[in-house]
Amino acid sequence: MKEKILYFLTIFSIIFLAWFSPKYSTTLKNAKVFNQEFVQGKVVKVVKENLMYDPVVEGKFRGHQVLDVEILEGDHKGKTFRVNNSLDSLHNTYATENLEAIFTIKEYGDKTTVWLFNLKRDVGLYILGGIFVGIVCLLGGRKGIKSLLALIFTGAVIIFMLLPLLFTGANPILLSITLSALIIVVSFLLISGFNRKTYSAMVGTLLGVSLAGLITFISGKALDLTGLNLSEGEQLLYIAKDYKLQVEGLLFVSILIASLGAVMDVAMSISSAVNEIYEHKPTLTFGELFKSGMNIGKDIIGTMINTLILAFAGSSLPLMMMIWGYNMSYTQFINIPTIAIEIINALAGSIGIISTVPVTALVSILFIKKEKGGQK
Repeated sequence: MKEKILYFLTIFSIIFLAWFSPKYSTTLKNAKVFNQEFVQGKVVKVVKENLMYDPVVEGKFRGHQVLDVEILEGDHKGKTFRVNNSLDSLHNTYATENLEAIFTIKEYGDKTTVWLFNLKRDVGLYILGGIFVGIVCLLGGRKGIKSLLALIFTGAVIIFMLLPLLFTGANPILLSITLSALIIVVSFLLISGFNRKTYSAMVGTLLGVSLAGLITFISGKALDLTGLNLSEGEQLLYIAKDYKLQVEGLLFVSILIASLGAVMDVAMSISSAVNEIYEHKPTLTFGELFKSGMNIGKDIIGTMINTLILAFAGSSLPLMMMIWGYNMSYTQFINIPTIAIEIINALAGSIGIISTVPVTALVSILFIKKEKGGQK
């Protein structure tokens, strides 16, 4: 009965957030920064082109094209425009006849200008998303469906709650901790149900991510780092002046969210292992059970830390290549704010994972002993 109520409340919350948040956000948003219209169009004819092969990227071109484009939606649907398409190192969208792409339309008095913005990639993303959902449901069965529901709920909380509330001037630290706790509770209850294993994983995850966030906050203060030093952080300055956005706390938010998934994984693994050991050998003492949980945790720590650091390394690969390519000295690159943030990301998240193991093991045993004592 509890699970059915939880499913209903979760689905209702997702639908409500998806409906209410855009309406509420409209009252917060200022005028659009991009005043042009983005529409789908089709290249009817390549009138002429002057191209050469890109000297850096194989298969790409540089040069200029003149296109006849038919607009397929919006106020200018059915109209054909002559479009100049320049291909360079930054904008490199090569057009062919019958290509359907995204175009921008901008009005300058009585003049209408159309520009090839980008390729149409949404259909491919929908297909890939469908394949993902299909595989999860096929291989995961009922638990896979629960995991998808938890994933959708997490996305809804981040997109429809976290982002709008940040722009209202809400404290990023308190807001991210509160919403992370909500995500942790709902996700674990959906996936594992109402039992001591779930409760132990909840407590371990919350303490683990909180510690990671605390270390991030202290490190950021000590090293004079803020959300402005994040990737695209400086761009937020142009938005923040029109809102009540507290950019300084975004570093805490980003690392809390980034480490949440890995910490949840570790907490559930330890909680499941400790409970499984107890079920098979209930005669183990508190100390023996804790030692067994820690032994399992040591193996998990090794792989999860490697996973977390590799994830951060992968996201910052272009930055590492730039350092190597420019032949920067150690003193030069180690003091770059972006590098410092990536290191804090990896280390704070790893410390959160490490601390989750003993905390979850300890809490799991306490729940077991409490339940066992109650049975007596």
